[in-house]
Amino acid sequence: MKDKIFGVLQRVGRSFMLPIAILPVAGLLLGLGSSFTNTTTIETYGLQWLLGDKTILHALLVIMNAVGSAIFDNLPLIFAVGVAIGMAKKEKEVSALSAVIAYFVMNVSINAMLKISGKILADGSIAKDVLDGTITSVCGIQSLQMGVFGGIIVGLGVAALHNRFYKIELPNALSFFGGTRFVPIISTVAYLFVGIIMYFIWPTVQNGIYALGGVVTGTGYFGTLLFGIIKRALIPFGLHHVFYMPFWQTAVGGTMEVAGHMVEGGQNIFFAQLADSANIAHFSADATRYFSGEFIFMIFGLPGAALAMYKCAKPEKKKQAGSLLLSATLACMFTGITEPLEFSFLFVAPALFAVQVVLAGSAYMIAHILNIAVGLTFSGGLLDFFLFGILQGNEKTSWMLVIPVGIVYFLLYYFIFSFLIKKFDFKTPGREDDDTETKLYTKADVNARKAAKDTKASDDKAAVDELSQTISRGLGGKANISDVDCCATRLRITVIDPEKVNDALLKSTGSSGVVHKGQGVQIIYGPRVTVIKSDLEDYLASVTEEHFEDDAAENNTADADEVKNENADEGKAQESDVKAEKEAGDVKEPTSTVIISSPMTGIAADLSTAPDEAFASKMMGDGAVVTPEEGVVVAPEDGTVLFVFDIKHALGFTTDSGIGMIIHVGIDTVKLEGKGFDVQVEAGCHVNKGDVLMKLDLDYLKANAPSVTTPVICTELKDNQKIRLITDGPIKAGEPLYAVDTYEK
Repeated sequence: MKDKIFGVLQRVGRSFMLPIAILPVAGLLLGLGSSFTNTTTIETYGLQWLLGDKTILHALLVIMNAVGSAIFDNLPLIFAVGVAIGMAKKEKEVSALSAVIAYFVMNVSINAMLKISGKILADGSIAKDVLDGTITSVCGIQSLQMGVFGGIIVGLGVAALHNRFYKIELPNALSFFGGTRFVPIISTVAYLFVGIIMYFIWPTVQNGIYALGGVVTGTGYFGTLLFGIIKRALIPFGLHHVFYMPFWQTAVGGTMEVAGHMVEGGQNIFFAQLADSANIAHFSADATRYFSGEFIFMIFGLPGAALAMYKCAKPEKKKQAGSLLLSATLACMFTGITEPLEFSFLFVAPALFAVQVVLAGSAYMIAHILNIAVGLTFSGGLLDFFLFGILQGNEKTSWMLVIPVGIVYFLLYYFIFSFLIKKFDFKTPGREDDDTETKLYTKADVNARKAAKDTKASDDKAAVDELSQTISRGLGGKANISDVDCCATRLRITVIDPEKVNDALLKSTGSSGVVHKGQGVQIIYGPRVTVIKSDLEDYLASVTEEHFEDDAAENNTADADEVKNENADEGKAQESDVKAEKEAGDVKEPTSTVIISSPMTGIAADLSTAPDEAFASKMMGDGAVVTPEEGVVVAPEDGTVLFVFDIKHALGFTTDSGIGMIIHVGIDTVKLEGKGFDVQVEAGCHVNKGDVLMKLDLDYLKANAPSVTTPVICTELKDNQKIRLITDGPIKAGEPLYAVDTYEK
């Protein structure tokens, strides 16, 4: 459960990255537009002739300012779409459209509730008893101020609905509305009610949000330190986006009235003040406390750590380490991308990363104490520092204080890292053993190191991949595979071009046979097929689309015929041998015999009469068939239930005498997805002969399955064991069906 929750949070964090990616562009437009249309800036630098009112550049900058503001004003909708796309597994464009629809539906529903309750009056004005800032305009709709949280609620909810219903099949009369078309429909209905619910619960949630923000804002500088430490500590787990986003974009990060409007979230407050910079004496350091400190350790601190690692490198490796560290340092300084450096600390010396977390956290606090108010769009690199610090002027941002503080942090990082690296002989870049490559590590390397801890698991995985690769080749490659499924014993594949399937290659993977039905290919593996299916799906997801043109494909038809008939021919040969022995009067008697009783009441027959080629040709084993007349399946003998297939149509069974069996109810009943079956047992339980294993809705099965004829087969017969049919015709459950005779080897 812990890993599952962690995985979901990682996906949520990654989904935030799509809407976050637009912020640098929006911030750039807003920063340039606001800076160079500011009268004070223009007059200070004497640029009236170039940027003054009615010039072409002035008009362009005004437009840029408006465009940037529009993106920040509509971030909730952008987050709704971005999160829906990021969390959807497939058909992401449908999820995006559904999110837009759901977002409008939710806010219109809230608007209707506000009107019904009298909080919005008939003329569109807000009632006097409504608290300022709780109702705002959302894409022209008066609704509750939910901020980016509103968009996230829509994005996550729509993605969940999408992943659940995008493959839904409806009755024939409504089939047009099935599949992906159903997603916007169910999203509309769901978010009509979500809007109504939000009207009642969001005021309480909002109070909780204000209280949570108060824990940080109410504890002053210590709260800022705590925020910085937690954010940097979450970097290795990829969960920092989940943590800091509410502080940047919602009321958790504080609220402030700017230009007559109530604005929520530290980043939103900064950009609102930036858009109204002519009326702002100094940007709010309380709003920028969640990011201003990043300029200190990204532009100055981490480069000091990089220099320390370079100085501590072995002489013969300094040149190589220096080039690697220089590129990582430039990326950190200019773009704020710290992963190459930070993950190297984490990978080779977690203690260094702990130092980085504490120093970085303190940088947030120092910036807050010094009233530094430099904004950013994504990360604290030089570009954002220039746009939102230097260009805005020291009077508004106190950006000059970043330089002396940064120098101090450069020295702190340099001396602390140098001391710890030498003291504990940390294997930072350039200090590796002679047989180890000098490199900077990434998250992929961390994951690889964890995976390498279990060598046996790695070897097993390689074997599985090799098997999956061979199956893929036998099917003509990934590009030829349309769909992968399985039943209790066979891998069911839909291919695009059946001519590309190589039966001989598939048979080499341990399959006992291959059956062709148009574009459908069934590969017989037995009960282990579910694992093979899962591994094949993982393999196909990790490889590029390729066709495999195998020379053996030219003889594919002959190979297929050989595979289809091999077991049948073998059976005929055995019958001929028995006939010859009888004629010669030299029939061998079995050394032992095990009787298998019928699990059903119905009509018994030889397995060769099964209306399915794979069963009839004994690809999966030998036995008999029973066409049921009563809807009850019982234990044929005393034994143990090995497995119950997840779609309930088949189960594995082993008798106390050691005979392994499969009872496969009906033909192609896997397509019924469990309907018509009521399983009474579970894997691992011991049963006595006659105990009920499952109950059947025979009327439903007869109406929806090609046949209810049920193979009862032994899957692991030895070379010296043969099946002898006892009853051919009417039979009752519990009566002898066939014998398993064992002969001398």
